Amino acid sequence: MSGDEDFSDYVAARWPSLVRAAVLLGCSLPEAEDLVQTTLERCLLKWDKVRVAEDRNAYVHRVLINQFISARRRRWTGEKPAAVLPDQPSLDQTIGIDDSDAVMRALDRLTREQRAAVVLRYYAHLSEQQMASVLGIASGTVKSRLARALKTLAQDPDLAELRGI
Repeated sequence: MSGDEDFSDYVAARWPSLVRAAVLLGCSLPEAEDLVQTTLERCLLKWDKVRVAEDRNAYVHRVLINQFISARRRRWTGEKPAAVLPDQPSLDQTIGIDDSDAVMRALDRLTREQRAAVVLRYYAHLSEQQMASVLGIASGTVKSRLARALKTLAQDPDLAELRGI
């Protein structure tokens, strides 16, 4: 299989999960798609290196997180005025949105490092060793970040409301 075909197959298989990981890191859907596209552009330029990496998915997630951090450093994400307000959604539409909003608010309360650890562990399903490699930290640090993040999420009032507590 040629390098171009291998890359195309990888992108086709991993695009949805990479976009979702970017959303969970804190991007809107359009920002997430741009972030993943930029990540994959960088990976394409070094595809020979990525292809032979011990864990290709961990390598790509590391590039994704680096791109995310770099983009947040440069971009202002404050409120922007709109000429026209969006229509009000119906009650049926808001139930799922409320749950998603509660989860996103809870994730927003985590530090950047904790949020990255939660996304890599529970969404990307990376092992602690893979996460340590992706984040460039010791395995013990991964465990402590996850423990602190899970404690913060367990005490979050928005998530407590979802659990019915």
